[in-house]
Amino acid sequence: MERRDFLSGAMGAASAAAAFSGVMPSIAHAQSLPSVSWRLTSSFPKSLDTIYGGAEQFARIIDGLTGGKFKIAIVEAAAIAPAKNAFEAVQTGTVECAHTAGYYFLGVNKALAFDTTLPFGMNQRQHNAWVYQGGGQELLRDLFGQYNMVNFPMGNTGAQMGGWYNKEIRTLEDVKGLKIRIPGFGAEIWKRLGAEPVSLPGGEIAAALRDKKIDAGEWVGPYDDDKLGLPLVARFYYYPAWWEPAAALSLYVNKAAYDALPAPYREAVTVATGWVNQWMMAAYDTRNPAAYKKMIGSGTRVQLFPNSFMIAAYRSAFSIYDAEATVNPAFKKIYEPWKRYRAEINEWHKTAEAAMTNFLVNWRAEG
Repeated sequence: MERRDFLSGAMGAASAAAAFSGVMPSIAHAQSLPSVSWRLTSSFPKSLDTIYGGAEQFARIIDGLTGGKFKIAIVEAAAIAPAKNAFEAVQTGTVECAHTAGYYFLGVNKALAFDTTLPFGMNQRQHNAWVYQGGGQELLRDLFGQYNMVNFPMGNTGAQMGGWYNKEIRTLEDVKGLKIRIPGFGAEIWKRLGAEPVSLPGGEIAAALRDKKIDAGEWVGPYDDDKLGLPLVARFYYYPAWWEPAAALSLYVNKAAYDALPAPYREAVTVATGWVNQWMMAAYDTRNPAAYKKMIGSGTRVQLFPNSFMIAAYRSAFSIYDAEATVNPAFKKIYEPWKRYRAEINEWHKTAEAAMTNFLVNWRAEG
């Protein structure tokens, strides 16, 4: 797909959103288009109506846009492939598509993290700008093309919380030996600072904390964390998740399956994923405040990571990126323009966005 076509489709999602409130226009109309059935595997627990719900929203919109001719069946991960194998399942055509996160698959190529987030990277709005208008999608499409896939942004959690801990983190010494559930580059940084990262699916975090198999675990934020029962098994809730200033989720589509779609169905995929990309962030922004207030009322101790810890993590992060860029051409190809874009947009956002947000937050506190 040409860049202009992708962008026009993505922007079209905004205008199409108004139609999704009830009656959705069909692109099938009088054309004799084929019936198509795909299977989608999600890397997220079905109990989470936000992050798993993105796949459900996608299937619903595709069905409506195509007059029921293009069906997406969401299957349990275990029925096709565990979450950790979703990438391979799409690559080989075992399943047509997956709703997942690139940083789960750093063992394939660490450059895949750019599709989700990097520690101390860009926030949700900045990431979207980079993808849709800043050249990010072209770079990512080249990367995913090497694995027989086409990628589409499809959701974001926004800035996440730093997780649940059974002890306080006052200094870097408190990190030594800490067993923490965390994925991606974040795990590598925690390990460099002395922790012991553990890989676990989201649905297993609460049990691992309760049974003291881990000392800490992070997922997303108040709404999802509450649904997973995390406030019941740990006392301290830290912020921010510097390893996830945003977490973009994506739809990964097998390239052969995508290329076989009629053009109107390919456009439907672009529009539906673009809409879900906005829907999910709105869902989290709406549901997190109430869940957060509930946690505060129930005795959860919300605490800020020490500044010395944040600085050490920041320095480790960019040291790791710079080293990876020297040995991984795919990483370097994205890292250098990504880093420039990040610097430029942060310079602008600190002028207007950050100043306005800081004033509103502080004014409310004073009031």
